[in-house]
Amino acid sequence: MRIALAHRLILNGLLAALLALVAAPFVWMVAASFMRPGHASRVPLTLWPDPFTLQQYGELFSRLDFTRPFLNSLAIALLVTAGSLVVNSLAGFAFAKYRFAGREPLFGALLASMVIPGQVTMLPVFLLLNQLGLLNTWWSLVIPGLASVFGIYLFKQFFEAIPDELIESARIDGCSDWRIYWSIMLPLARPILITLAVFTFMGSWNDFLWPLVVMSDSQAYTLPVALANLVGEHQADTELMMAGAVVTTLPVVVIFLALQRYYLEGLMAGAVKG
Repeated sequence: MRIALAHRLILNGLLAALLALVAAPFVWMVAASFMRPGHASRVPLTLWPDPFTLQQYGELFSRLDFTRPFLNSLAIALLVTAGSLVVNSLAGFAFAKYRFAGREPLFGALLASMVIPGQVTMLPVFLLLNQLGLLNTWWSLVIPGLASVFGIYLFKQFFEAIPDELIESARIDGCSDWRIYWSIMLPLARPILITLAVFTFMGSWNDFLWPLVVMSDSQAYTLPVALANLVGEHQADTELMMAGAVVTTLPVVVIFLALQRYYLEGLMAGAVKG
């Protein structure tokens, strides 16, 4: 009994130390964003702003106009998320419940494409969007994010676990394929929808490289790109940069914490075929 208790204490102590190590930079980032200029660089470092001030956030949204990239990121992330849910769920439904020529080789090719780094496909996608005249528009950020192999795989695995008899019964009652998808399959796939929504929103919100490549108009910058420019222009203003980092990371942290139960439930539902 004493040995088991000692093991638990040691394990919990190690986990607490690891948590503190991981959380410390984020805690300092938030604290520094509420400090006056120059206070974050004082020695010894402090995790409590004295005095507490909102000066950095006021400068972000007034002089530096961080409102525009914030709204750009929000609109693009919402469009990509909504479109991704529709496209991936339709593809997953088709792969799971329809029999057509080349289904298995096509799905195998999709899975094989997951091992290809995104940087490899970046150039051909860029050239294609350039030929379509979509560069430096929101479409260049939305269209490439509408379909993902991971999302299709999640929906396919989940839909395959739904009995075919349910779909046949719906067809006997006169339901069209679209009605079956919209009224039966999607409500049952709520955990997968939430999981992919969180995953896609976070990925689109945090994306830096692709918006940097396809967007040249500063009025269309997303938050990560605007934050990178802020770092380049205000390297000595640590407090201002930390305020920008908080504005960039806080929304996705809040969304993940609010929906983490559904997120994990969806991952398990999509990974385990019932």
